[in-house]
Amino acid sequence: MAIDEAKAKVVQRWLGRSPQRLAPAEQRVLESARQHSTIAADTNIQFEREASFGDRVADRIAAVGGSWSFIIGFFIFLATWVAGNTMLLARDAPDPYPFIFLNLVLSMIAAFQAPIIIMSQNRASDRDRLEARHDYEVNLKSEIEILALHEKLDALRAAELARIAGLMEDVAARLERLEARRP
Repeated sequence: MAIDEAKAKVVQRWLGRSPQRLAPAEQRVLESARQHSTIAADTNIQFEREASFGDRVADRIAAVGGSWSFIIGFFIFLATWVAGNTMLLARDAPDPYPFIFLNLVLSMIAAFQAPIIIMSQNRASDRDRLEARHDYEVNLKSEIEILALHEKLDALRAAELARIAGLMEDVAARLERLEARRP
């Protein structure tokens, strides 16, 4: 992005850095402001478009595994298993107390579920970073637009004050001429 000297001074004043030292995101924001185009976008659409099949599966497993319905259902399963193996099938129980087979099943579930949930949390962190980057760009563009509006208003005010000062000088000169004519 080629920037003339006047624009480089504006960038230096607004962002505190020369245009050559701006990050790519900041350069995109400046270009967007220059072109008067929007920069806001739905980051969820972009994030979901880039998700692989494994990412979507991990998210779904984490959503199910972290729900109250799963916790309640799993509690009912465990209570049924324990009750069935201690009271109902007390004599010929397939997994008598201390429930070694149940412990094996629970350990295997935990061994698979934990890394899948961590994968999903990593994706959530990636999504948060993407949203934070996007929020930064939107906020930066808003600040740039506000600064530009302030400068335009200041320029209009200065022009108006100059015009008023010119009118005042004109009125003062007319008054002096009128007073000079007065006997």
